[in-house]
Amino acid sequence: MFIKQKVIYLAGGCFWGVEAYMSRLKGVNSTEVGYANGNDLAPTYEKVCSGKTNHAETVKLTFNPEIISLKEILNSFFNIIDPFSKNRQGADIGTQYRTGIYWQDPEDKGTVITFLKEKQKQSPKRIMVEAHEIYNFYRAEEYHQKYLEKNPAGYCHVDLNSIDDKEFDHLTKKQMK
Repeated sequence: MFIKQKVIYLAGGCFWGVEAYMSRLKGVNSTEVGYANGNDLAPTYEKVCSGKTNHAETVKLTFNPEIISLKEILNSFFNIIDPFSKNRQGADIGTQYRTGIYWQDPEDKGTVITFLKEKQKQSPKRIMVEAHEIYNFYRAEEYHQKYLEKNPAGYCHVDLNSIDDKEFDHLTKKQMK
């Protein structure tokens, strides 16, 4: 039986930590870091960091919806971002570090919008997470792919040491069904 894989794009500050965290989720089959929704047809890290391309550092997630739902992914994403911060996550500042959820499948729009509305109802502060269809995505340079696996002491605004594997237990149980 063929299980259709789904794709969602998440911008949550520096893509190294977002990728490292999200790749640990059961049901996430692959991650790829890149530059999304900008106006340069050949973005590079240096161009994106200049702030002139309007790209966001973004992680492309391919996942199995029978193991992990999009809502579960979004809840995990909200565990590692400050959704109230505009163009900043941790010590990283600039438009390339903005937060966003970008879908390619029109069916995912409702899930994303409903999720954000529910989160907004829970807080008096305004959520600053962009949400719209992906316009473009360019794979980042190879040295950025799985960066924190290759460079465990590398900078990361996400505290990967604080991740409790029990957080993912419910996904493991769901996978075994």
